[in-house]
Amino acid sequence: MNLLIKPKKDSQEIVQVTPESAAWGYVSFSAYQLPPGQTLTLTEDSKELCAIVLTGTVSAEAGGQNWKGIGGRKSVFDDTAPYAIYAPPRTKLTVTATTETELAIGAAPGKGTLPARLIEPADMRRLSRGKGTNVRHVCEILPESQPAESLLIFEVITPSSHSSSYPPHKHDIDNLPTESLLEETYYHRINPPQGFIFQRVYTDSRDIDESMAVEDRDVVLVPRGYHPVVVPHGYESYYLNVMAGPKRIWKFQNDPAHDWIVSGS
Repeated sequence: MNLLIKPKKDSQEIVQVTPESAAWGYVSFSAYQLPPGQTLTLTEDSKELCAIVLTGTVSAEAGGQNWKGIGGRKSVFDDTAPYAIYAPPRTKLTVTATTETELAIGAAPGKGTLPARLIEPADMRRLSRGKGTNVRHVCEILPESQPAESLLIFEVITPSSHSSSYPPHKHDIDNLPTESLLEETYYHRINPPQGFIFQRVYTDSRDIDESMAVEDRDVVLVPRGYHPVVVPHGYESYYLNVMAGPKRIWKFQNDPAHDWIVSGS
């Protein structure tokens, strides 16, 4: 199983992950680089979509609503939350770039019970997690507390020489209220972009055990298992997480071998 997806060269579509390409059941992810004036139109019969304006400014239409001048970040490392647009199944989503734009699309199964809407930065909670060199900064783009049918979406900035998604944790068993089953993609950006970070994906049985040197705009697939990230000195890490599974609940379990890091025992 190839868990590391490299970006395409010289393509408007930077990367694409589908349930078919990932050999799983729920999460789709894609990212695009749009020049000014370029329009991207998307629609899905059985999936809800969330478009995140990672950088740049766009106008957008979905479900009879129009939004202009949304976005504005020059970098994903800017100290501000992004704009996002939610679109239910069977709804055409049209995004037109006003400036050079990087756009991410998360998709997962939906029935169409919710309307299209704009998700503004003020709707997103920003917080820091961890202690010492395990501190990382989280923006909750589409958490459990905000309406969606399947999607959970977060972005995380990890400072230089810090770890993230750590202690290693997993969410691959449908065993609520203890643990939920969620597939996950990591879309990585690195500052400065010539750098790299490390991510490991492994299971208790080690039937999956892959350690990857991850470069700018790579996607890492997490079908099962623990999935920590470590950032070398001199570089910052950004990643966008898209998660989905049979239930829209994020309950994880730390690797018992490393849980002492947060439990204090």
